Amino acid sequence: MKNILKYKPLTKSAFISVIFFAVCLVLASFIPQQSEWKAPESAKNIKNPIPANAASIAAGKAIYIKECLECHGKKGLGNGPNSATLDKSPESFNTLKVKNQTDGELFWKIKEGRKPMPSTKKSLTDEQRWQVLNYIRTFSK
Repeated sequence: MKNILKYKPLTKSAFISVIFFAVCLVLASFIPQQSEWKAPESAKNIKNPIPANAASIAAGKAIYIKECLECHGKKGLGNGPNSATLDKSPESFNTLKVKNQTDGELFWKIKEGRKPMPSTKKSLTDEQRWQVLNYIRTFSK
């Protein structure tokens, strides 16, 4: 009876390739994965003190155009002109994930930032951040 399955030892280059691939898999498991961005519990109940009226929305739009549009896009879809250059694409403001967050959570994220999104602690006042938030909320209406 013929031996149908013959064992053929790996060549030196094939063996090195297999070892290299295995090492890469192990190393990849140590690369930190960016977890879901959550605001602290303390931010959830913060209420927006700025009414979402025409004046605050217009002010928020002007700030958004200057500070946010390049990455988040004209309609907040995360497709701004600079979004392709980022390691992580900005989230669309039209997703349920964003819509279901409280004003306090979104305000905290706008203020704190998280790479690649910069913090606005030094560039915007609290009032301006609330105005931007009022404008962002218009994208999902």
